[in-house]
Amino acid sequence: MNKTLHTIKYLLFDLLSALTTWNLFYIYRKTHIESFEQTFNLNISFSPKYYYGIVFIPLFWICLYYLSGYYKDIYRKSRLKELSQTFFTILIGTIIIFFTSLLDDKVSTYHNYYQLFSRLLIFQFTLTYIPRLIITSITNHRIHTRKLGFNTIIIGDNKKAFEIFDKIEKQQRSVGNKFIGFVSINSKSKSLLESYLPKLGVLSDVKTVIDKHKVEEVIIALESTEHTEVGKIINLLDDKNVIVKVIASMYDILMGKVNMSHIFSTPLIQISHNLMPMWQVKTKQVIDFTVALFALITFSPIFAFLAIGVKLSSKGSILYSHERIGKFGKPFTLYKFRSMYTDAEKNGPSLSSENDSRITPFGKFMRKSKLDELPNFWNVLKGDMSLVGPRPERKYFIDQIAQKAPHYLHLQKVKPGITSWGQTKYGYASTIDQMIERLKYDILYIENMSLYVDFKIIIYTIITILKGRNI
Repeated sequence: MNKTLHTIKYLLFDLLSALTTWNLFYIYRKTHIESFEQTFNLNISFSPKYYYGIVFIPLFWICLYYLSGYYKDIYRKSRLKELSQTFFTILIGTIIIFFTSLLDDKVSTYHNYYQLFSRLLIFQFTLTYIPRLIITSITNHRIHTRKLGFNTIIIGDNKKAFEIFDKIEKQQRSVGNKFIGFVSINSKSKSLLESYLPKLGVLSDVKTVIDKHKVEEVIIALESTEHTEVGKIINLLDDKNVIVKVIASMYDILMGKVNMSHIFSTPLIQISHNLMPMWQVKTKQVIDFTVALFALITFSPIFAFLAIGVKLSSKGSILYSHERIGKFGKPFTLYKFRSMYTDAEKNGPSLSSENDSRITPFGKFMRKSKLDELPNFWNVLKGDMSLVGPRPERKYFIDQIAQKAPHYLHLQKVKPGITSWGQTKYGYASTIDQMIERLKYDILYIENMSLYVDFKIIIYTIITILKGRNI
């Protein structure tokens, strides 16, 4: 499966439909709205507004579709959901275009405004939805006929695991699960599934199995005596970018925990990793990129001043870079202005404290105003970090924290940030216990994530820095 190529198909047809719609709509305006004699006139003049529209209108629609989350999970699309998502996104886009570009049109009566709005909505929806419907229908047919599938493993090896495997395999229309093996709860020698699927390892190997076999879905199928393990397994998979499903009991179905995405599928509970609505997730990404780019350009004179300050304050490099752990446990290189002497960690990694002798005098100034973290905007621009999110830590300290507080791994659901709720509320942590204490604020952030909360944290961070407090 080539997800990039498949996404490009949708993008190209969306661009083509936006261009076609703008041309048809422009002709309609000139021949039916702005022609006060109400005669069909093919002698149409193409104003600068038309050419601006050719460039910016398709880009506007693509950005709106992206923000709505349409290009996410490109293979897993319900045609009914696609219909409603396409309609409501285009309705919002039509309203925006109408009030920003069409209200100043020359019209003979206000009734013409209703005509303009309705025609733009109809043209855009029809020309956008039909290609989408065709592509999605072809893709779904390939999935239903097992020509296209997602690498899936089962966690479990007894009766329940065999039953769920057997049910899914015998479904007349596949929902895309391509079973490549199973992971056993323990290391016992024989299991029911071994006659049908290869054993890929035991539970402690599951992360390695997911990475090695490019697993996209995990189905947890445990016996009733093993249900206490479900929570542990979900926590274990929390930092992996996979779809996790659990066998549903009748109680779960009655309580409304089971959402059926396919009418032919076996009832399973899908563990949701969506912490914010998709439009907020995409908007957050756009804000991160825009602000980071703006900051790098605007603060370039300050970068030069800080570079000179660091160079004059002590021997060594201007920038300090080292590996931190990001979203889904993926390591990345973090960049900061060096605020410590070059041999600061000659005896191994250690946390800094308020009166740390390893920090240079200029480094203390930078840390107090958080200027040493300005290069973090480069990490945000690259997509390793966000403006707001739990502060990234080194694996050396994460391993120690996870021993005392296993729920720390929940933080790896999201990108780390330049500022965080934990940092603004608690400040720097100089011990592992203090890091664990700060953890509760970051967990609260994840449970309450929204653009509104992000804006509050950013404002609070700015106010705290201006007051001269250490965060």
